[in-house]
Amino acid sequence: MSYVFVDTHCHFDFPPFTGHEKESLALAAQAGVQQIIVPAVTADRFASLLKLAGDHLPLFAALGLHPLYIVQHHDQQLDQLADFLASRPAKLVAVGEIGLDLYMADPQFVRQQTLLKQQLTLAKRHDLPVILHSRRSHDQLAAALRRADVPRRGVVHGFAGSLAQAQAFIRLGYSIGVGGTISYERAQKTRGVMAQLPLGSLLLETDAPDMPLAGYQGQPNRPERAAEVFKILCQLRPEPPDEIADSLQQNAQSLFALPSPVAA
Repeated sequence: MSYVFVDTHCHFDFPPFTGHEKESLALAAQAGVQQIIVPAVTADRFASLLKLAGDHLPLFAALGLHPLYIVQHHDQQLDQLADFLASRPAKLVAVGEIGLDLYMADPQFVRQQTLLKQQLTLAKRHDLPVILHSRRSHDQLAAALRRADVPRRGVVHGFAGSLAQAQAFIRLGYSIGVGGTISYERAQKTRGVMAQLPLGSLLLETDAPDMPLAGYQGQPNRPERAAEVFKILCQLRPEPPDEIADSLQQNAQSLFALPSPVAA
């Protein structure tokens, strides 16, 4: 049976997809990946990312300032983000990728927290969900989300924290992104978490071209491998594959207000 998937996190505006968009989207569609959300990382990519989404039916855009690029983000870039969100461009579905990161050598964490607060305020103002990055910062992120109270909520992408941390996000109304980490046998903690969380709180993602699956180390990750993440998730979950696929698709459509995809 063929399933329809939404890759809710793919940096499709980077190589190896740049200049090969049609071929890459065709490969994704062959695997059942009919829709792809592309989150921005820096303000200088906002305009080109929106054009990319406008040029290709399967693509949808999220705009945000990623914490890993904190040295590039200043008031001018935040103003650019505010202006783009206010114009409410077609195919804009979220604010992201935003969040917190304590894994960096020089995290400038106070600045990260300020920038996150400002972007959560923009998401609230424009009634958009958020796509959240979090490394070694789950507790601090949960506290920030509790204070911000963004009505549309969002997703903590690429989650690799504890069950208790995942449950804390879910209690706040946030979804959890399931990606290629679960393809590694050594990732028993994350595999166990994804097996136990409510199915209605999960979203499928690749984070391509990053986070390659087991067996593809050293190669760029690709959106069609969302289908492989799904297969592994089915091995971990008690529900039948049909139910898992339907729920993942519905979760993505509901959170990001996506149109109904059409299976290839």
